[in-house]
Amino acid sequence: MAASSFLVSSPSKSFASLPRLRSRVPTPSIPPLNLTQTHHRSSLRFKNPFPNHLLNPPKPRPTSIRHRPHHNPIKSLFTGIVEEMGEIKHLGFVDDGGFVMKIAAKTVLSDVKLGDSIAVDGTCLTVTDFDVSASEFSVGLSPETLRKTSLIELRPGSPVNLERALQPSTRMGGHFVQGHVDGTGEIVSLEPEGDSLWVKVRTAPEVLKFIVPKGFIAVDGASLTVVKVFEEEECFNFMLVAYTQQKVVIPLKKVGQKVNLEVDILGKYVERLLKSGFSNSVTSS
Repeated sequence: MAASSFLVSSPSKSFASLPRLRSRVPTPSIPPLNLTQTHHRSSLRFKNPFPNHLLNPPKPRPTSIRHRPHHNPIKSLFTGIVEEMGEIKHLGFVDDGGFVMKIAAKTVLSDVKLGDSIAVDGTCLTVTDFDVSASEFSVGLSPETLRKTSLIELRPGSPVNLERALQPSTRMGGHFVQGHVDGTGEIVSLEPEGDSLWVKVRTAPEVLKFIVPKGFIAVDGASLTVVKVFEEEECFNFMLVAYTQQKVVIPLKKVGQKVNLEVDILGKYVERLLKSGFSNSVTSS
């Protein structure tokens, strides 16, 4: 209380003593705030009062929807049951260096969309353009497709087998066909027997090793049953009944012409397993 009354009664003395009291307490040195300091060079941390989504709001999505052809990594699957025979209207190289083929068809265009997969003579191709009113669609071919298949031999007016990709509701009438041509074969004979037709095809050994009697094979995209394999001649044969002859292009071809071949995928899986030592691991276990 005495100190309090002293300050009130003697203001001049109390204010006079303040400088001496302040001089006894060292004033801390505070460096100026450098807003350009990075976090690892400064011990001062500041909490951002604004949420990040306010400072960096997401960019609005475009309101217009552009169609983009879908590309399924699993690719497409076919049955080898030809839906119709189309006709080549035009094929050749375009200005950008690509190779385009325009095909006249009807059945496969009933629900077609850009980016859909259609097997043309057993080759899975992507629809790049179509005109339902004109009953035609276009597909693009890569250089590898031209080298691997017989499509390079087609001309305007040539008939081709067509089949749309398999859907979950589609009946499985043939066998699993991927539309990935393994190689080509050459027709060596066409021999009728009654109303049926025997067809004999020669192919390379790397393709023939997967072909077995009574096994499946896709010839120009048509699911067929192998009758016999001729190892020494590197050939195999099959028979076409009268109905099939009217639905596929094979009978319209001549001896010496090529056909696309796709072997049963199961045979390739078995070879892969055997080469990897799968049989040895099963035996040892």
